[in-house]
Formats: sequence, C-alpha cells, structure tokens
Amino acid sequence: MTLQARVSHSVALLAFIASLACQPVNSDRPILTQTPELPTTLNGFRADTWYLPDDDLLGFVKIPAGRFLMGSDRSLDSQAFDNERWSASAAQGVVEVEDFYISRSEVTVAQFATFADRTGTNISDTALNGKPDHPVTSVSWPDALAYCRWLQSVLTASANTPAELQQLLENGWRVTLPSEAEWEKAARGNDGRAYPWGNNPRPEVANYNASETRSVGNGICDDCAYNLSDMAGNVWEFTRSQYLPYPFTDTPQPDLTTDSLFVMRGGSYADGPNLVRTTTRGGADPGVRRPFIGFRVAITR
Repeated sequence: MTLQARVSHSVALLAFIASLACQPVNSDRPILTQTPELPTTLNGFRADTWYLPDDDLLGFVKIPAGRFLMGSDRSLDSQAFDNERWSASAAQGVVEVEDFYISRSEVTVAQFATFADRTGTNISDTALNGKPDHPVTSVSWPDALAYCRWLQSVLTASANTPAELQQLLENGWRVTLPSEAEWEKAARGNDGRAYPWGNNPRPEVANYNASETRSVGNGICDDCAYNLSDMAGNVWEFTRSQYLPYPFTDTPQPDLTTDSLFVMRGGSYADGPNLVRTTTRGGADPGVRRPFIGFRVAITR
C-alpha cells in the first residue's frame, strides 16, 4: 500500500470516529416507560442470576497479570492504522497489566433488561428491541457504567454469587468496563496476534461483513487467547478509557469535565476485516446510542 493510500485509509477511520461524536444524541428519543418482558428461561443463562451465563463464574474469565505488546507494527500488519502506532520511534509498546476478570460474552438484551426492570432506569426504547441472547445495543457509555454499578451491587449482595467473585468484591475489586489495555490483552494474549485467533481473517469464527448481530457465545473460539466470544465483530465495545494518542496511560478516573471521546474496540457485524482486528481503535462520544455499539464488563482492582 502506498503512503498516500495509507494516509487516506487513516483519514477514513478518523472520519468514522468523528461522525460518531458529531451526530446528535437524540435527547428527545422515546425512553422506556413499561416493564421489560423477560424470558422465563434462556438456554445457557441463569434466570436466578440476572441472566448471566450458566457456568462456574457466571461467564467471567480470569486474565492473568503480565506484560503484552500493545499497538500495531505496520511491517507485520499492513492493515494497521496510524492511531495504532505506539510512538514516533516504536510501532508497539510493552504494557503490564494486573490480573483481572472479563466477561466471556458481550452484555445481552436480557441482562440489560433485568437491570432496567430492577432499577426503573430510563433507557432508549430501542435498547431492548433485540433478541434476549443478542448483545444489547443503542446504549450510551453512562448506560453501560450504570449497568456495571448495578451488577456489582447485586453480585455483592447475592448468595448465588460464586465464592471466588464474592471474595474479589469484598477485597475492593469493582465491576466496570475494561480499560483499553485490558481489552487488548484479553483479545490478543501475549503473542501480538492481529485477530483473536491469529494473524489472518476467519469469517467463520467472527460476525463481520454481516447484516445484523448474532447471539452471544456463537463466537467462542478455541484458538483465541482466552476462549472469549466476539472480541472481533458483532458489536463495537465501549471501554472505560478516554480516546487519547498512544503511548497508553491508564486513567482509572477519567476527566469528565473535558470534551472527550471514549475508546471502543472490536468492530461490529457491519465492518470489514480491517476494523475487527485486535488493535483497531475507535472512539465515540459518551452520549451516543448506536445499533452497532454495545459493551462487555470486567472485574478489576
């Protein structure tokens, strides 16, 4: 690819990012005024634990502490965008993260509907239009954080919470969105792979170049670093990190007094293989609600 083509490619991505920030939030959008209709049962999920996955840790996967390569080297990945480069002198940087837990799948419509039902929170009327086991979309960054805070409160109080998770919460860990670095490590592991499963596109593994979302869990991948679902495609996923140039610096308490975009990762069902790579960085205004943006949650220090 020529230098001019690379510049055009990067400009196109930044224009896409800017379009998300500049579109109105639609404050006059109808909000949910009726109690969500929740399924009695949902295959693979537990109705008695807010429709979290039916496994030993309610769908949470431990990601071990350690160093990993963050960012993209265009000499190794010709699809890399300029905003993935670590610095003027280095294409990638080494980042060390502490151990954390991340949800195997994206937050579903049923999970988010339970939150809305239990809290009476006003949300977009379109957020719950999808199938119960599909990722929730049309939620804002504050909506996602409100869900995280609620999930922490119910996990802390419930006798059904696995002992391992209960101990973490008692020790001061919190349920929140993953940081950009946590998300990237969970997606690519320690070997710098371009996709969660390796270095080449695999349309049979991920939901991209498609017309709609699919149920979560279909994208669980034995070849992926931590066997997570849909870290590529299905929906873009909010992180808790503000969209800033690399090198990455973790900011546990982002400055909400400034105009800022927040990083989203993973690409969506509507994107091509270049946007569902492990290093692709998108950004969105915290107030936007779009049918291709959702989130997954983490438990972290």
